[in-house]
Amino acid sequence: MSRLTSANEIIANEIIARYPRPKSALIPLLHLAQEQDGYVAEDAMEHLAELVGVTPAEVLGTCSFYEMFKLHPVGTYVINVCGTMSCQLLGADELIHHAEERLGIRVGDTTSDGLFTLERAECQAACTEAPCLQVNYRHEYRVTPDDFDALVDTLAAGGGDVPPHGTLSRVRQHIPANRSVGAVPPEQVTGPPPWLPSAEEST
Repeated sequence: MSRLTSANEIIANEIIARYPRPKSALIPLLHLAQEQDGYVAEDAMEHLAELVGVTPAEVLGTCSFYEMFKLHPVGTYVINVCGTMSCQLLGADELIHHAEERLGIRVGDTTSDGLFTLERAECQAACTEAPCLQVNYRHEYRVTPDDFDALVDTLAAGGGDVPPHGTLSRVRQHIPANRSVGAVPPEQVTGPPPWLPSAEEST
């Protein structure tokens, strides 16, 4: 796909309304675009640029800075095997080699059925659980080759609890009107945020 769907454009405008400056909404909007297509399409970046009043180059600059945003189609499941020191010492290289053999692809590639993309990742902040990997940024700990095979089999059969790539959360954030900070530029703020209890409420 490309530009945001009409339903996602409504969500995008709700997200933008939470921020005092529209371009401040760019990261959650990029997540929305990626949730729609599994990656951030070029036309989607142009659409986001129109919505927040920046250039497509500014959207690309933000998108390309963060590893979680993909600029090209990837598999339904993106498997990132950590290759940093703790994981490497406990078998990450062997695990990556096994993953390549099991999936029939090299790191950076996607299986022909479009199910799996294999990547090598930097530290995943789980050094005590090495070697670890993530599937669509959900952790798996102390993974052995047999564990990897079982995981792939489960995902290929449609099992497991991992949503398709791009799904950041299964529950969309909703901020009640009486808890909203209000889309007011910081230089125009004259009092405490409305969600803080007043002196009367706190006594």
